[in-house]
Amino acid sequence: MSEIRKHRGDSRQDQPRGVARDTRSGGRGERRGGKRRTGPPGRDRYRRALRREAPLVVGLLLDDQDFALMTGYPSFHFAEYATYLRHLDGLLHSLHARGTHIAVTLFDPDAYHHYCESTRLPPDAPETRTRYIAEVTTTGPSIRYARQSMPELRSQLAHEADRRATWERATDALVGKGSCPDCGRDLAHCLFERASDTLLRIVEAVGPGGHHLVCSLPTDDGSPLLAAAEIDADPDGELRVAEADALVVCTIMAVSSVSAHTGGLVVRTTDPDGTETVRGWSLLAGEPRPLSEAEVFSAYCTDPVTGEPVPPEPGVNHRAGMPLPPPVS
Repeated sequence: MSEIRKHRGDSRQDQPRGVARDTRSGGRGERRGGKRRTGPPGRDRYRRALRREAPLVVGLLLDDQDFALMTGYPSFHFAEYATYLRHLDGLLHSLHARGTHIAVTLFDPDAYHHYCESTRLPPDAPETRTRYIAEVTTTGPSIRYARQSMPELRSQLAHEADRRATWERATDALVGKGSCPDCGRDLAHCLFERASDTLLRIVEAVGPGGHHLVCSLPTDDGSPLLAAAEIDADPDGELRVAEADALVVCTIMAVSSVSAHTGGLVVRTTDPDGTETVRGWSLLAGEPRPLSEAEVFSAYCTDPVTGEPVPPEPGVNHRAGMPLPPPVS
């Protein structure tokens, strides 16, 4: 026994300093410089690289009314909306600084309540809120975080939420309309193609410049479909447009083809010299009819939601809409 103890002691003395065997791991673990290396070289580096490429979704309560609905849950630790926004802004800045791709999605308390009821998950639990955010981002509105200020971020998310809701309502109005009598294809598809062609003809008619286009259509429930798009037209005919906004505008124009209501389309053009001109068309059965100068003034100076008059802006010219060339057959 004494020789065995001596042999063990000698073996420890013969080992290089700073290296200790880990008998619990079968001798494979090492300790260098007082730190244990628990895996193959480069593993942490690879995981950090993957972590930077993994996207992250953050839910945002858009206004203080939505925030107030969440304060009833004890697990929701914020009591003031301003404090919530300040800490959320700090979190987003911190994550962005690490190179993380961040999507900010709308956290809707009412939709969250229905989600908890349908899934039978406890609403007063951070884990449930995490699951809700992960699932809603696949179908709900979301935008990419790129160091926007919090007011700008909220404004962008609100616009995206409104755009998506309008598009869904307009799309629902086109569902189940049957086949096109002219070509036999899906009627909704044909109406959308015709609306896209109409939009291009209008932009060509008003000419080069920066165009702010607004399309509205009354509905039976009293809540009009309303969408806007920014279009920049170069003198050589090249167009720059946000496709998501143009998609909604064209969808509403397509709905006007199957609606008993008369819609409207107003284009505000800013010329290179800064002059602003407003023109308009009515939409009946999907066909644009040029409005007179007086009709344009009335349409542009009336709130499309409330119907109340809106004071005209100084320095804006109101002009009649131009007749359009026939659609492409």
